[in-house]
Amino acid sequence: MADRIIHVEVVGRDAGKLQKFFSDLFGWKLDTNNPGGYGMASSDDNGIVTGIGSTPDGSAGHVTFYVSVADIDKAIEKATRLGGRVIMPKMSPGGGATIALIADPEGHVVGLTQA
Repeated sequence: MADRIIHVEVVGRDAGKLQKFFSDLFGWKLDTNNPGGYGMASSDDNGIVTGIGSTPDGSAGHVTFYVSVADIDKAIEKATRLGGRVIMPKMSPGGGATIALIADPEGHVVGLTQA
């Protein structure tokens, strides 16, 4: 099976406003009982988890999607070989997962995750 999108993230200056906006707009029920008040909602239909929170440095923010890969080290190596760059080296946020952020050759950020 091909790698698939499993997580979409929206971060910005005011997590509370963003969470209210998307909750009200789409009827999402966000669980904000996470570090930093990060809100998470999952879809029973497609299995994609949506996260909404603040940027750590107070910057304007971004939207990122995360792709589940079999081997995060190989995916990072391949991305850099194809002209991309590492934005955030692999790390473990807890729960047994490993994540990293890469940018494509034009600078668009994509998250990688490995269970």
